[in-house]
Amino acid sequence: MTRDDVLMDTEERMEKAVGNFQHQLQGIRTGRATSGLVDTIKVDYYGSQTPIKQLGSITVQDGTQIVIRPFDAGALGAIGKAIQNSDVGLAPNSDGRVIRLNVPPLSTERRKQMVGRVKELAEEARVAIRNIRRDGNKHAETLEKDSVITEDDLKALKDEVQELTKTYEGKVNTLAAAKDKEVMGD
Repeated sequence: MTRDDVLMDTEERMEKAVGNFQHQLQGIRTGRATSGLVDTIKVDYYGSQTPIKQLGSITVQDGTQIVIRPFDAGALGAIGKAIQNSDVGLAPNSDGRVIRLNVPPLSTERRKQMVGRVKELAEEARVAIRNIRRDGNKHAETLEKDSVITEDDLKALKDEVQELTKTYEGKVNTLAAAKDKEVMGD
């Protein structure tokens, strides 16, 4: 592994951590109906955990209702059960062909809970980024031990890894602040 490999690996992993955080934010309610609220819910479909979006079409009506039309009518019950067991906080209504989820406006208390959840997810993402920094620094130290780089190069490499850490933590903070504003802004 070279100096550039360490930086590339560290940056790729940090990018994935931020992408994962972004994906998690999509499942947080903001008071408006969006398909992102149910996209991440997994359904036990014939023994395997399958995302709802692979089992049916998800549409939003009037900005207050999510409609899920399963491709297989036999999956209707499993989808309803998965939604009830999820932490989305919506009650599925089924007419035998589609599932309707009414998205009521969020109370102030519920909005504060959602902001708290955003903060938890942001902290998890920052911890993941710091763990990636630690791994990058370990790789850099190994390179120095193996005499691939000098002690001065080690310090410079660690500084670059730290800069990546600051950059990606900044991205997490920006995403979290935007989601907080979105949740509280309705």
